[in-house]
This record gives sequence, structure tokens and C-alpha cells, in this order.
Amino acid sequence: MPRYGEQLDWINAQQGRMSRLVCELAAINSGTGNVAGIDRMAAALLKEYAALGGDLREIRVANRIVIDGAGEAASEPLGKAISIIKRADAPRRVLLGIHMDTVYPADHPFQNWTLMDANTVRGPGVADAKGGLVVMLTALEALERSGVAKGIGWEVLINPDEEVGSPGSGPLLAEAAARNDLGLLFEPALADGSLVSARKGSGNFAAIVRGRSAHAGRDFHAGRNAVVAAAELAAAIGRLNGKVGSATFNVAQIEGGAATNVVPDLAICRFNVRVNDAVEQQNAMESVKACVAAPGSRDGISVTLHGEFLSPPKPLDKQTTALLESIRTCGAELGVPIQWKASGGASDGNRLAAAGLPTVDSLGVRGGEIHSPNEFI
Repeated sequence: MPRYGEQLDWINAQQGRMSRLVCELAAINSGTGNVAGIDRMAAALLKEYAALGGDLREIRVANRIVIDGAGEAASEPLGKAISIIKRADAPRRVLLGIHMDTVYPADHPFQNWTLMDANTVRGPGVADAKGGLVVMLTALEALERSGVAKGIGWEVLINPDEEVGSPGSGPLLAEAAARNDLGLLFEPALADGSLVSARKGSGNFAAIVRGRSAHAGRDFHAGRNAVVAAAELAAAIGRLNGKVGSATFNVAQIEGGAATNVVPDLAICRFNVRVNDAVEQQNAMESVKACVAAPGSRDGISVTLHGEFLSPPKPLDKQTTALLESIRTCGAELGVPIQWKASGGASDGNRLAAAGLPTVDSLGVRGGEIHSPNEFI
């Protein structure tokens, strides 16, 4: 371990700066749909990452397509991605990445950080994944200060849309996977410090239910209630839990209807599906389609399903196992025990693994209660 002493001492000396930077980033709202906030976040990151050198670019990713409240496909802009490539001709190439967006929109009440105690900070995105952005930066700074940097080429990709499945930055991830030998992502570690091995695949869906409007008093029986049909569909999807292997089905939202004296002719049921592998994914989709077909078979009711699995399942394969074992060996040299577990959460590691890049994607901070107003590191 003495050969790492200088780097470790330097990293330890950065703790105060790292803590301050995490808090500064947490105070910038970077909810996925807040493009202005994402741009402010990108500017703050560029200020820090530019000192690393390399070929630095900002890339505006393609818009994502969403189903709006009228049941129509709409184009929604996304923020910029940051790409840095250094020593592209080196014999070893490593992709390092993490996202800058969070699940907290600009109007969410959770907007700033709080020091809970001397070792705990609560704040929006501190774990997922602004802490990871700071860990990745510090790791690269330490590498560049070392004598081994000249033999390692690295690429940083920081994207603005991971929390919605990376629909705009997906092509950037696939291109980066093809250029590198391994991937390191800085999603938060699990609460006990474990790394994540396998991840479930994740798909987001919207079922558009159309009926027939009518006066709720005079012509009630002439109407076809889309909200009732959507509620029945939601209940049917919820009942799939426990019936399709370990797949989970989360109904997140039903929207539709307005005045109580009108039979509603439109409702939208939005839900998420998580699966362990390709076979479970196929079975889950067949079950979902059967649920969708049931209300759609009635007179005056039609259901259209939109969505896809943007994050394919990430099983623990031989390549990823070998990479995890290498990291465990490195940890042992530093006196840090490393273990790993499967997770139901998805990340950009799902996409990179599907593109053939062995990837460990939970090298960020230790924390918990992510995606909630109690998120902490």
C-alpha cells in the first residue's frame, strides 16, 4: 500500500472541498425536465472538470417523446450532456460516467441541503448522483496526479436524462461503450456500502384509454367511462405482481376526467415494469398486453399502449463478475472490504452492459432514501 500513500493522503485532504461541492451542486435544481436548471448544473460541472484537460464538449441530446395529458405524443426538450475524452490512443480505455439530473422538478419543495450531523447531509440528489459526480471528479484528479495516468485513456460522459431512462443520451452511451474496455458509473452504493451486481430492467408505459363523453344525468348510458376503464386496467396490472416471476408492476398515475356531470372520454394510466431477464421481460409484456386488451374489447372503449424498456435487464455475467473481482482485489490492497448485491434499480449501466461493455455502476457515495425528501449521504 505505500505506493498509493501520496494519492490517498491527497484524497483525504479533499474532504472539505468535496463536501462543499456536493452541497453547491445540490442547491442547483436539475430535475430532468428543468432544462435551464440542467444547463446551470452543466456550467458548474464544466468549471470543475475543465481542469482535467482532454477534449471537452457539450452535446445537446435529442428531445424525448412523452404522452401528454391529451393522450397525444409530444416532444419534450432535454438538457446538454458533457463529454471529455483524454488520451484516446492509450492501450487501456475506461469510460466513467454518471448523470446530472434528479427526480425533483423545479417546483418540488425539496430544493436545498441540510447538515443533519457532522457526517450526514440531506439534500436533493446528494446521493443520486451529485455525490457521485464529486467522487468521480476527485478520482480522476488523483489519477492525473499519479505516475500511471499516461498509460490510461479515459472518457467521461455526464448525461442529463438518466432519471427518465436516458432516451436522448442513449446513442451517446452506445457509442461510448464501443470505444472503451470497461465502464465505471458513480451511482450511489447500497446503504451498507455494497456495490450493485445485477440490475433489473425497467420500462415505463402509458395506456391511453378512450371512451365516449355524455351528460352524466340526461345521457349517462350513452357514455363510455374512460376513467372507470383505466381504473380497472390499473387494478389488473397491479394484480400481476407475484404472478410473473419476480417482475414488479407499479401503477404510478391515473389521469383523466373533469366536471362531475360529464362521463369522461379520456384517461391515461401510467406504470412501470421491472424484470430480471429477457424471458421475464417477454412474459411481463404478454401479461400487460392481456390486461390492456380486456377493457379494449368493450363497446365504445379503446386502449392504446405506449412505452418501452429503455433500460434492459443487466444480469451478472462473467465479464462483470471479473471486473467486480478486480475491484475487490484493489479494495483488499487498500484495506477496504468490497462486496456486491443485486438491485431492483436500473441505471445507465443497464444500457452499457447491453452494448457489451463490462460495467460496475455503483461506485458513488454511501447514502439512502433516494428519490424522496429524506435523501442523504
